[in-house]
Amino acid sequence: MYQPDPPRPPQETMPTMYDLPSELVGESGLPDEFHCIQADLLSETCQPPNYSSEEILVASDLNLYYDPRHTLWYKRPDWYMVLGIPNADRQQDLRLSYVIWQEGVDPFLVVELLSPGTEQEDLGQTLREVNKPPTKWEVYEQILRIPYYIVYDRYENYLRAFRLNGTRYEAIPLPENRFWLQELELGLGLWQGTYQKTTGLWLRWYNTTGWVLTLAEKAEQERQRAEQERQRAEQERQRAEQERQRAERLAEYLRSQGIDPDSLS
Repeated sequence: MYQPDPPRPPQETMPTMYDLPSELVGESGLPDEFHCIQADLLSETCQPPNYSSEEILVASDLNLYYDPRHTLWYKRPDWYMVLGIPNADRQQDLRLSYVIWQEGVDPFLVVELLSPGTEQEDLGQTLREVNKPPTKWEVYEQILRIPYYIVYDRYENYLRAFRLNGTRYEAIPLPENRFWLQELELGLGLWQGTYQKTTGLWLRWYNTTGWVLTLAEKAEQERQRAEQERQRAEQERQRAEQERQRAERLAEYLRSQGIDPDSLS
């Protein structure tokens, strides 16, 4: 009697990131210059001391496919991080999308940057339409149960942070527009400064000693350190030269008095 082969596992039959759309034209909230620069700053300063770069994935505007029963449903967070999943280290392995049923790990933190067309959905103020995918808030809170959800409104300079408590998000008090995540040994807050030649109020990571430095800031620190070392060496050279000239003047004076300075040594 014919015995059929056992069914293939879902990982082999379900669509992968190569099968799913990575972008759709006409979406609201597509990245503008601010979104791109802000995402870069978050990625560059996200350096948890208790996680290596091989243990953390950061992504911006990368489709997040979350429901294996509705494989075309996705959200597109402005920025998010996943713990325990590394970034690709080869160009050919760069992700087209983040597919939950492939990766097996949900995001740990999501950041949404408010746009006029996405504000209500970002803040959970919209209801799900009949026969439509769930709202962004529902996906983050109820389906993926992402521990931290951050919303930054650059138009009002207003930062909101939510922590998952049981089955619901609760607001985190932000008396100084910053908060600490013990799991990462990092904090997230608003920083006034210039990044990529653009001055403004930016969302940025900080650690126990201050704001996590960008590559440009590290390079500037190293330049200043090298300049200080050069100045110190120059001061030492000048001091030695002054000492040499003083010794020469003393020797010349002794000779004028009929004294051989070498006989005094």
